[in-house]
Amino acid sequence: MSEVITESNRRRTFAIISHPDAGKTTLTEKFLLYSGAIQQAGAVQSRKADRSTTSDWLELERKRGISVTSAVARFEHDGVVLNLLDTPGHRDFSEDTYRVLSGVDAAVMVIDAARGVEPQTEKLYAVCRARGTPVITFVNKMDRPTPEPLEILDDLQDTLGLVGQPVTWPIKPGGRFHGVVDRRDHATYAFVGNTPGGARVAAEDVGKLADLPEAVREEVELLDAIGADLDLDEFLAGKATPVFFGSALSNFGVRLLLDAVVSYAPPPSAREDVDGRPRAVDAPFSGLVFKVQANLDPRHRDRLAFLRVCSGRFERGSTLINARTGRKVTAKYAHTVFGRERETVDVAYPGDVVGLVNATDLRAGDTLHEEGDPVRFPPLPIFTPEHFATAHPADRSRVKQFRRGVHQLDEEGVVQVLRHPELGDQAPIWAAVGQLQFDVAAWRMEHEFGAAVRLEGTRFEVARATDEDGVAALAAMRDVEVYRRESGAPFALFRSRYVADRVEREHPEIALDTLILS
Repeated sequence: MSEVITESNRRRTFAIISHPDAGKTTLTEKFLLYSGAIQQAGAVQSRKADRSTTSDWLELERKRGISVTSAVARFEHDGVVLNLLDTPGHRDFSEDTYRVLSGVDAAVMVIDAARGVEPQTEKLYAVCRARGTPVITFVNKMDRPTPEPLEILDDLQDTLGLVGQPVTWPIKPGGRFHGVVDRRDHATYAFVGNTPGGARVAAEDVGKLADLPEAVREEVELLDAIGADLDLDEFLAGKATPVFFGSALSNFGVRLLLDAVVSYAPPPSAREDVDGRPRAVDAPFSGLVFKVQANLDPRHRDRLAFLRVCSGRFERGSTLINARTGRKVTAKYAHTVFGRERETVDVAYPGDVVGLVNATDLRAGDTLHEEGDPVRFPPLPIFTPEHFATAHPADRSRVKQFRRGVHQLDEEGVVQVLRHPELGDQAPIWAAVGQLQFDVAAWRMEHEFGAAVRLEGTRFEVARATDEDGVAALAAMRDVEVYRRESGAPFALFRSRYVADRVEREHPEIALDTLILS
């Protein structure tokens, strides 16, 4: 077990979160460039470019120039193994991001310097706060017109309640970005355009505070005077965030940020089970399935379950137990996944992410463990949907393919599939957090399952999770119907938000929740 502790201590498993277009996927690519994992970065904005970003694999993503699925990348930097979970950038796919955040130990939050903290960032940070996940902040696009850096810190505090502790500070007199000062040693990094990481200028030449523009020097001295230094305990407790300034597109400040992930982000630690008992990292093997994805490789039409190793040593070929079903799972085909590329993995340690191929019985939220040492981790949250459409096969001769595709997309969480007890599979309702989920689901139904779909609007506007007592109470009410997920979990579908609010107000005894645990 000393091997497990040694290996887990050199793991950092983190996600990058942001509002759409803040530069998250560009930053991901630059991290991979620094590690040598890739040789050339592809800008997400360049939809017509010959190359595409490594972490975006779905054809629809390349056509639209956005990230709508979560990717996993494993690479090394300064002897530390980094497991980077790149999350969807589009706001409609926040639910996938929520699931991914259950598999990480830290997050890098990317803020557009000009726009500040945006709505999607607020939602994602709220998940990090609820989970106690420490966050490192990267203020991006500093080479463009931006507010004063002190205003950016105030925005972090006012909007998120998060104390920003600047590790680097921008040199931007008169609105022109010249670089940053590292407040830890007062070394200066000069911004000279598209150079790898920004050229480091020798401290004895221009790295002295006296050589900085007066306004910048006063800001740095003020920060020193008020004690706005990095407090690692406050960071790990989720009360403060180390702040770095730079430009991901220009590759400036990225190396300093990557070094910070290695130095500041925590290694894997004991994870609590459903009863609140911590499972030590050197306990027998256990892992959490946080995502299921089909057809990453269209040539093989396979199904991949992403497993975060929580404790012990994972070995390919071992027989594991699915805590939900009690059934055995043989980890015969285990891969590390990098975009579409894969490598067989024989051994993995806490913090690592393993792709189990064709594990058809696994669902997001499942716990796997060694025989004889059971454990079950808390289930993943499912958020009630806000958009609804009835799905029909465009070609009635493809009903079998239609049903298989709908079942697959439901298991992956691309859309939530709700069925009426009396109608069954005849007219399932697709329910989603965002409208784009319908576009992706329809695209995959046609291109992966050969079953084009016809979507029709429904009369429902609001969904709430309920229980069996709620099902009985709601049965006698107008303007509400109960549908169920495949698991049997009931959802109350209301014709309007007004009706939902009225029922909640007049019947507080009925369970009507905005999220459930799967």
